[in-house]
Amino acid sequence: QVQIVESGGGLVQPGGSLRLSCAASGFSLNTYCVGWFRQAPGHKREGVSYISSSSDTRYYADSVKGRFTISRDNAKNTVALQMNSLKPEDTATYYCAVKPAPGGCSFNGMGYWGDGTLVTVSS
Repeated sequence: QVQIVESGGGLVQPGGSLRLSCAASGFSLNTYCVGWFRQAPGHKREGVSYISSSSDTRYYADSVKGRFTISRDNAKNTVALQMNSLKPEDTATYYCAVKPAPGGCSFNGMGYWGDGTLVTVSS
């Protein structure tokens, strides 16, 4: 059974850090393009970052560039999103999504989604 589970969300003060994890079961993440998305209340879902199956391509939205880092741990079958220098506007539910590697890596066409993990940045 294919399953994606996000973890690592929580409440953090502005300027703080969180590390989100995307764990997969039923398949190997290393053959998939993996993306992180977020959706804040009253806003559309937006792409935050993605990483190709080979890790050669890593993309970041302008709003998080220089603060967030995406990485893979193939041994653990996980993809992490390290979030530093968090701002109140980063508050959202963060989702992990995947699609098979052939065809290139992008935010479009994600096939499997997790249920999300809530990140709240507030003092």
